[in-house]
Amino acid sequence: MSTTLDRSQETIAAVVESAQHHTSMPVKTTFNIQEIHKLLPHRYPFALVDKIIDFVPGEKAVGLKNVTFNEPFFQGHFPGHPLMPGVMIIEAMAQVGGIILTQLPEYNGGLFVFRGIDGAKFRQQVVPGDQLIMTVELQAFKRRRFAKMHARAEVDGQLAASGDLTFALVEV
Repeated sequence: MSTTLDRSQETIAAVVESAQHHTSMPVKTTFNIQEIHKLLPHRYPFALVDKIIDFVPGEKAVGLKNVTFNEPFFQGHFPGHPLMPGVMIIEAMAQVGGIILTQLPEYNGGLFVFRGIDGAKFRQQVVPGDQLIMTVELQAFKRRRFAKMHARAEVDGQLAASGDLTFALVEV
């Protein structure tokens, strides 16, 4: 297992180095909503990332979601006590991970789909008015098709959710 992980870390390092050598322009470290929509296919009501506030190519992205009372899931989850569903928090973290994957130099199109989550933990409720800050770090990228990332979501500096995400590239 450690050999596979070591190779994955070498692959990530090679991706970062390649991106740095093949880019004469400064590396983009933030993305607004219009730029996110160019990278991800998600649209209302399923677009769950408002902004990327920090981005390190091939390594990590930090995304922001302003949670408002107008989110469609609050109508039924739960009337009189609105809570952001855990699966929506996980999906928001996965969308931040998608930003990392679509910016890899080897990415030639297709769609990275969310394959699974391991070790999901929910520590704090997310409610209207909260600002969800999601940090997603690339741990492994194999055969230009599969990725594993560690994700965490915080509200006011307190851990709300975390888990290890897996992705696969599919042709569309």
